[in-house]
Amino acid sequence: MAQNPKLTDKKLRSYILKVFENEAGKPLNYKEVAGRLMISKDKERNKIIRILTELHSEGLLEMPDRGKFLLLPPISLAEGIISMGKSGEGYVSVEGIDQDVIVEEQNLSTSLPGDTVSIEVLKLKRGGRMKGKVISILQRGREQFMGTLRIRNNFAFFVPTDENIQVDFEIPFNQAKNLQDGQSVIVKLISWENGQKQPIGEVVESLSHLTESDTAMKGIALEFGFPLSFPKEALQEAEKISLKIPNADLKNRRDFRKITTFTIDPIDAKDFDDAISFQKLSNGNYEIGVHIADVSHYVLPGSFLDREAYNRATSVYMVDRVIPMLPEHLSNGVCSLRPHEDKLVFSAVFELNPDAKIISEWFGKGIIYSDRRFTYEEAQEVIETKKGDFSDEINILNNLAHKLRKEKFANGAISFEKPEIKFVLDEKGNIEKVTYKSRKDAHMLIEDFMLLANRQVARWVSDFKDGKYRDRFVYRIHDSPDPDKLKQLREFVELFGYSLKINSSKNIAESINALTEALQGKAEKGIIEQMCIRSMAKAIYDTGNIGHYGLAFTHYSHFTSPIRRYPDVLVHRLLNEYLQENLHNLPHMEDLKKACRKSSEREMSAAKAERASTKFKQLEMLTDRIGEEFEGVISGIKDFGFYVEIGFNLAEGLVRLADVRDDRYLLEKNGFQLVGRRWGNTLTIGDKVRVRIKKIDLKKRQMDFGWVEQIRG
Repeated sequence: MAQNPKLTDKKLRSYILKVFENEAGKPLNYKEVAGRLMISKDKERNKIIRILTELHSEGLLEMPDRGKFLLLPPISLAEGIISMGKSGEGYVSVEGIDQDVIVEEQNLSTSLPGDTVSIEVLKLKRGGRMKGKVISILQRGREQFMGTLRIRNNFAFFVPTDENIQVDFEIPFNQAKNLQDGQSVIVKLISWENGQKQPIGEVVESLSHLTESDTAMKGIALEFGFPLSFPKEALQEAEKISLKIPNADLKNRRDFRKITTFTIDPIDAKDFDDAISFQKLSNGNYEIGVHIADVSHYVLPGSFLDREAYNRATSVYMVDRVIPMLPEHLSNGVCSLRPHEDKLVFSAVFELNPDAKIISEWFGKGIIYSDRRFTYEEAQEVIETKKGDFSDEINILNNLAHKLRKEKFANGAISFEKPEIKFVLDEKGNIEKVTYKSRKDAHMLIEDFMLLANRQVARWVSDFKDGKYRDRFVYRIHDSPDPDKLKQLREFVELFGYSLKINSSKNIAESINALTEALQGKAEKGIIEQMCIRSMAKAIYDTGNIGHYGLAFTHYSHFTSPIRRYPDVLVHRLLNEYLQENLHNLPHMEDLKKACRKSSEREMSAAKAERASTKFKQLEMLTDRIGEEFEGVISGIKDFGFYVEIGFNLAEGLVRLADVRDDRYLLEKNGFQLVGRRWGNTLTIGDKVRVRIKKIDLKKRQMDFGWVEQIRG
């Protein structure tokens, strides 16, 4: 290697590691490394000594003899989804490794955020972080990106909006000649192979005709890896499915069409996953049917529709639109349990006595005819007035639901009522007003019967053949809280004069429920409940059943929403194979585990996209109110400032400590308080404050507040 005065430490580090890779298993001293790199200048050789020492201290090299270094071998090849920060490093979450594996910029290969990658994991000594190197891209996380087109003379390139993508795309100039420099566009990734300096992209849509809000919503969907359209193969496959049910499809199905059946859904719902049937039996008990759209009848393993549903894993419910898991022909048509239409279903049917105890249960395929579509508001009116369509049925169901709920909480379930904002939009997507979602009996009625079906399906499979196949299933699991997080939560609520018992699972649940009850009507209710939720583990999908801590269920799955959740499609397929005892058709365990991991990851991405869309709309409402003052509460604290959630629409913004000039504030160790070093004033999560809007950046979905005052009393 020739002497290079511009050789940076980063490049030299990469070259040194490459030397050790080429000399695998052979210890080298700094002179031998310098010789391999054809470096003779003392200044450069001193750099080599320093970098070798750094690599050793990081655990990438070991020192078998004094002055001799040896590259530690990789411990394994692993798979995971890569995320990237603005620093240029990548982070891969790998099963079995507690911390994310760090992938330095020079080892990223052609990976982009959200890609599923195969990495070589390097073993670090002395408890250091694991480091990795991308070996191959197993699956692109997304194919489409939003950003800005740049045109310079006879070439064009694309700058992604996502700041975590730190590479520009090359765009063939013939595609860009009819477009303008600086135009917002959507670009599809065509190729990025090893050896290509930049990814090659194709402009698929110009966004110049869209409103800022529409552009932002599309950008959010793409940012979190949800495509805006379906591949033509999936659409063609969907369109071939007839709305009319052939007689052949009715074979071996139980006919529920003469039994009273209805749906209860949000007023703006278009896809109806579930319906309830009701009939009173001659023995005084009730037959309750939980009927779920039979998506698995239409979406077959290995089909284009199945591949697309697997990759999306979930529908995304943004403020002003839905990014569906399945094409509209299926989600809103063929599969949707619309009123006054025959529909194929997968059913869980229960005989309940008047105390809501299960006397018998049946699972299987059926056909229904929904007599009525209720909105939640309509069903709630029937419950409150005891009048209207199917009043007797709905009120008996509500009474049974109350008993199911009471039993659930008696067993240790935890109740959270986090306030949620709802935007009422006009036809153009503009905000007409803001309301808060409230959960009443009609909402909980449906929820309780869906929980019943989900629980009992999981229990039935777990007991099938004496539990022989219990791990060949998809469970919805929720682990118990981390003890350290519970201690932090206890310390936090004590600041407000409350207490928590955290010495046993049952005490935790009872104590949190008692706290939730005590918070009713209190100003600190929202912030304490948010902290309670943050202290809990995340629910995920898995083949190993550990139960659902938050619901206090020993068995739980997702059976009730296959139009919008891929794990529910898998549950239907698996349950059907068990019912038919077609055990040779069961998928491989590793494929099931992989689907669970994928679905859990996609669910988290969908939740982030939904929150981002809400944040955008919250800030959009405030863009013409710069300079106005609002009351709010401190919702989070950092060492550089604190976040405030305003009561007007629950929007959150940052107050920088530099703006709070009555004292010099430092963050306390508990992370809940800032304490003034001169006067001893405290700013605590949950404190009421008054702030002024200074700046709103809609593209970044960020708001800065100016400080006004702390509200006492």
